[in-house]
Amino acid sequence: MKKSANIQINPNPPQFPWISKFSYLMDEQFRFPGTQFRFGIDPILNLVPFVGDMAGLVISGGLLLAIARKGASNKLVVLMSANILLDATIGAIPLIGQIFDFFFKANKRNVKLLQEHYLENKHQGSGKNVIYLIVFIVIIVIALMIYGLWKLAEWLF
Repeated sequence: MKKSANIQINPNPPQFPWISKFSYLMDEQFRFPGTQFRFGIDPILNLVPFVGDMAGLVISGGLLLAIARKGASNKLVVLMSANILLDATIGAIPLIGQIFDFFFKANKRNVKLLQEHYLENKHQGSGKNVIYLIVFIVIIVIALMIYGLWKLAEWLF
């Protein structure tokens, strides 16, 4: 175990094998024949409206809880939560969400974040700035949606 700036880094966290296998199953288990494009059971689950989306969210949330219990930094947990919530939110949109799920691999991204956290000492700290950025983006998106609905209502009526 290395020690850097009072932070202990374990180059081989015990949860890596389980998390890597889980991520592979969810995001890369299958390959389209004749291509290098891979996908997992996450986009397949999401073909079932609502139930599939919730199943993927619960499974990924369980992965996040396991990581948080092992002492991951708050910033890492926030970044991983953002990936999971983005996947679940856009994945819930009919048709667009199904296509999105084939390309946005939240679990694979989260394993990469986890490896960077433990092996490269990245993503340390509280994560407050990430939360502020996410809240700001959500406010902008909501404002744009309200504006768009307002213009649509004006056009219709």
